[in-house]
Amino acid sequence: MSVLLIEAFYGGSHKQLMDLLQEELREDCVLCTLPAKKWHWKARTAALYFMQTVPASTNYRFMPEHKLAHLEKVIGVKSNGDAYRSEGLPGQQKSRALMKTSDARRESGLCEAQPGLCTTQHEGPPSPLTAPASLGTSEASESTNPCQEEDKQHLTFNLCNIASGRDYQQRPLHVAWPHRWEHDKDPETFFKVLLKLKEKDLPFHVSVLGEAFTEIPDIFAEAKKALGSSVLHWGYLPSKEDYFQALCMADVVISTAKHEFFGVAMVEAVYCGCYPLCPKALVYPEIFPAEYLYSTPEQLFKRLQNFCKRPDIVRKHLYKGETAGFSWAALGGKFRSLLAAEPREDL
Repeated sequence: MSVLLIEAFYGGSHKQLMDLLQEELREDCVLCTLPAKKWHWKARTAALYFMQTVPASTNYRFMPEHKLAHLEKVIGVKSNGDAYRSEGLPGQQKSRALMKTSDARRESGLCEAQPGLCTTQHEGPPSPLTAPASLGTSEASESTNPCQEEDKQHLTFNLCNIASGRDYQQRPLHVAWPHRWEHDKDPETFFKVLLKLKEKDLPFHVSVLGEAFTEIPDIFAEAKKALGSSVLHWGYLPSKEDYFQALCMADVVISTAKHEFFGVAMVEAVYCGCYPLCPKALVYPEIFPAEYLYSTPEQLFKRLQNFCKRPDIVRKHLYKGETAGFSWAALGGKFRSLLAAEPREDL
């Protein structure tokens, strides 16, 4: 058996899952990736790119023929198989290749002037992570985004100073937002709610985590200035240990996402003891009980308003949902069985 793993957005929780699967499958696994940028373009065009560049092998177990025929119809390729022929990559034995910088790829936004397609036989990726780490925090190297360079002082953890200087139960509510700094995570709504709390002189601290990319929404710079001393941490934490430390010191974790397939960051935060507040939409109702969901920004504001007045409510709270089922200990066997199964019509 040989398993081909294709990840067009190789970063964050996507990267961690791929690395974990690669570690577990070892020599039976080939991983092909593209950088974790411009996800909307990757969704449109990455399949066409991988179709021409995935290294050839007779051992891959591809999708059933009826689905392959459907794919032909959708993208309009000929049935003679030419479009499926793999272009043998130079340097394939070294398990790394650079994306060709054609005009078409530059226009598509797939070329980032850096290694693009990475075809990797097992080269000793990180060890499998135990819960909560196995749920998917990025282990990428530190962000070099210039918009976060000015925040390096926050990487030393103002959080620790706060914890050591004041009794735990008397500290202001600590809110965490651990998401990508992009519009689909709706930072505008999050900061609008926080600024409304500040206008009412309600005490709280905030840690804005998550990774920033080339284009950062303006609201981040505006909100940082407006929130002032309420900010405990601002910026991406490349260290997994520091990231989990930040979550463990927070009281409430918030999602305002408009686009979410799973919600790894929220489940991780719950593992670390945070009280989750999520939209009553997307995947969240499948994961979290109703008490942790809100329908409107006004509802989110009212919940936080109450918690600011009584932070002891969330600090004494015991999470009422289930988290054990999301650990690798629970899911590892299911992944192995699925990947080892023979292709079927319903797969």
